[in-house]
Amino acid sequence: MQIHTGKPAVPTATPNRQPFAWPKLLTENGRGIAFGGDYNPDQWPEEIWDDDIRLMEKAGVNTVALAIFSWDRIQPTEDRWNFGWLDRIIEKLGKAGIATDLASATATAPLWLYEKHPEVLPRDKYGHQVNAGSRQSWSPTSPVFKEYALTLCRKLAERYGNNPYVTAWHMGNEYGWNNREDYSDNALEAFRAWCRRKYGTIDALNQAWGTTFWGQEMNDFDEVLIPRFMGADSMVNPGQKLDFERFGNDMLLDFYKAERDAIAEICPDKPFTTNFMVSTDQCCMDYADWANEVNFVSNDHYFHEGGEMHLDELACSDALMDSFALGKPWYVMEHSTSAVQWKPLNMRKRKGETVRDSLAHVAMGADAINFFQWRASAFGAESFHSAMVPHAGEDTKLFRQVCELGETLRTLADAGVQGSELERSDTAILFSAESEWATRSETLPSMKLNHWHDVRDWYRAFLDAGTRADIVPLKYDWSDYKTVVLPTVLILSAADTQRLADFAAAGGRVVVGYATGLIDENFHTWLGGYPGAGDGLLRDMLGIRGEEFNILGAEAEGEPSEIRLGDGDSAASADSAVSVLNGATTRLWQNDVNVTGEHAQVLATYAGETADEWDLDGTAAVTRNPYGAGEAYFVGCDLDVSDLTRFVRGCLAVQSPKDAPSPESAESAKSPESAESPDVLHTVRKSPEATFDFYLPRGKKEIALHGIEGEPIVLFRTEQGEESGSYVVHRNGVLVLRR
Repeated sequence: MQIHTGKPAVPTATPNRQPFAWPKLLTENGRGIAFGGDYNPDQWPEEIWDDDIRLMEKAGVNTVALAIFSWDRIQPTEDRWNFGWLDRIIEKLGKAGIATDLASATATAPLWLYEKHPEVLPRDKYGHQVNAGSRQSWSPTSPVFKEYALTLCRKLAERYGNNPYVTAWHMGNEYGWNNREDYSDNALEAFRAWCRRKYGTIDALNQAWGTTFWGQEMNDFDEVLIPRFMGADSMVNPGQKLDFERFGNDMLLDFYKAERDAIAEICPDKPFTTNFMVSTDQCCMDYADWANEVNFVSNDHYFHEGGEMHLDELACSDALMDSFALGKPWYVMEHSTSAVQWKPLNMRKRKGETVRDSLAHVAMGADAINFFQWRASAFGAESFHSAMVPHAGEDTKLFRQVCELGETLRTLADAGVQGSELERSDTAILFSAESEWATRSETLPSMKLNHWHDVRDWYRAFLDAGTRADIVPLKYDWSDYKTVVLPTVLILSAADTQRLADFAAAGGRVVVGYATGLIDENFHTWLGGYPGAGDGLLRDMLGIRGEEFNILGAEAEGEPSEIRLGDGDSAASADSAVSVLNGATTRLWQNDVNVTGEHAQVLATYAGETADEWDLDGTAAVTRNPYGAGEAYFVGCDLDVSDLTRFVRGCLAVQSPKDAPSPESAESAKSPESAESPDVLHTVRKSPEATFDFYLPRGKKEIALHGIEGEPIVLFRTEQGEESGSYVVHRNGVLVLRR
């Protein structure tokens, strides 16, 4: 692997980002790792509240998110406000040392509002009005709804802005969960205005959307449509659909900012956040932009995968969150103590996973661990969603784990973890929300593309190779990294392509995945051969030119479903990188490319009878090309995690040109293969006062660690050996050392 001579600087984002501010706890110095969850006392009779607080104190809870779905209790009718219950519970919590993260309460509107103003309801793409009764049954472009929502925000700010027990504002809740796409007339008018602002002239819009295809040219912005259902042959103009995705993101972000600003005008001195939804099965907003508008970044994370992928998926999602936070600590606003209730199969967490998952978030940079929710509901759609206090009460394994977690987080806080920052890797896997949206288009060569899942697969491959990569938004600054990887980054603008070329020319390593750089930001296909991004600049950098895509799939009955890879250049057989992928298989997408670079090297080809059948036998599948002081790899086909791991180990083990150390440092440097194990997720958090090493087993077996330095702070499911620096960490265990 690469020899580390230093870590890259934290990626940077827009200069007008909101200042970082962390909510204080009600401790003597205001510090500590925040621990708690969504609290819904309005679902319970008041005589239970004192018992709630007793149990919170027992568990070590120090913060709760309050009133997220409570608009109807705060404003029972249009003319009546009821803050008494909210006053009483905030006071009870505060006197017990539990801070309130107070919601704007706009996630669900009261039914009287929908009855009086049905026009605030969104519509689906078929034109059907979405009915009230669930979360977010409102259109973010409705001026009527916004007026009511902002009135509520101001009322809350006026009443609680100076309350010492309210230490942060929680705007909305999971914006876009149920109203990400709205096809109402309000949305149509707002989309037309959005297009007018973006393009200026209708000719520019026609050019961007390519409206000469299928006779879609418009004469005025009043002719702009939203992509409603158009019949059985309803293939939406992909440029129009991509802009509609951007518009939906922007409309909800604008709504969030309107809520935030309404409160900030009255209460400017407390930090604002809203909970993102980032896991590798969901990332519906362009959170790289949203992160600029909060004082601290928050996330709701729910695992979708079981087994060994569970921890890897968590770490992958958290790696992106850490980049959104620009290296500052971030907030887990929600995750689950055990099973959820919304999947077809709702498995509970295994022994140790409740604590392990929480500590894994801390290992990846989080300084707040919160759950949905405090007490399991006795009724409603989420009554079988796990909680900190289960239906069976406090005398349960689950609540005892919650108490153990609270004590462990307090230990970490006392040791000084809070405020420390996650040490960065020297490799960045680039993530693009727009490419994720684009891969869902029904107009691509394959409808099985998934940018986010490919990011996850590359992330796991680096872990399996014994190292760890960061995940960084494409639109942020990643120029300080030594290697960047672009998995299915379908959309590349000319400007971003130039950034990649400049990065490689300056000595960086660029790894380009199989469906990267095919279209520009308007969903126009780059011409001249694949990948054509930057009018051929990406091809020049890679030293290849693609002619066609070969698409496979098990759905094609009687057709081959995979192609094998063989050795690369025989003339370069002395290079260990050549033959590292011999025997690998590709099952979805193969690029049919010619090698054009004078010094380009073929590391793997398509081989065998099936490759010959598709006229690919001997065609380059994976290549490497020098570019300036750096180099560029092209992985021209899909590979599974095990084959990507072979590529990372065998090809990227070559020292990056950007990473040339002195002979002395090269000799003394420890390679990640000897310093790290693929069986362990090892992260480092640093502050000026201390360094913290987190070790978590990735698999089902225990791991033995030897010769590691530091004072043991947390030994969860971990045994200390007789020799100094020796430990055995059991499955779902965590070891934390301080140096």
